[in-house]
Amino acid sequence: MKDLRRYLVLKYIQYLVLSSSNAISTFLGLLGSLYTMIILQSAKVSSKSTVVLISSLAKADILVSVSIVSEVVVWTFGVSVSPTAFTSALLRNLFTANTHISCLLLSCVAFEAYLITFFPTESRHLRTVKNARLTSRIIWILVIAECALFQTDDLLKASSTSLPIHSSCILLLRFSSVAAALLRSLSYLLGILLRIVNVYIYYKIFFSMSNR
Repeated sequence: MKDLRRYLVLKYIQYLVLSSSNAISTFLGLLGSLYTMIILQSAKVSSKSTVVLISSLAKADILVSVSIVSEVVVWTFGVSVSPTAFTSALLRNLFTANTHISCLLLSCVAFEAYLITFFPTESRHLRTVKNARLTSRIIWILVIAECALFQTDDLLKASSTSLPIHSSCILLLRFSSVAAALLRSLSYLLGILLRIVNVYIYYKIFFSMSNR
């Protein structure tokens, strides 16, 4: 469990402390996720709701791995990727999806820690493996849907110059552009809110443990 706590600290720094990921934090995060996935295969790790959330958090880095491997293959072997706009947008959106999934899962872990600290008995029926799996599944579905919308918007923008003036695709382009812009604004505001909430939660937990 100490290793899992260190992993959570690493992920909190990577996604909720740093304003943006850099090469070092991304590399350390990938190593931490790989090590965590190995640890979770051990029979010594009991199946708890927190462990389920951490497992889903580690799996989210698969999206980053796919992006990095794709870029390395293209750069190393000079592979001609077609269409380029689609691929570059996909890699960027996979990074975004990883960030959003990780932030939401980390916030779920923080909320669970809050419940364990202040409402251990009353919240026991909520802190179940079934609910943790359901929560993780919902987060993945919502973020993948967000990624699909961003990808559609980027693709339509890239191909807008070739669309006929009176094409019905123009209406689709405007709709996806507005929806993507609103979702990006909402994601930005939600990211700020999650940072504030997480700081508050661990502030309360820290002083609660200190008083004890």
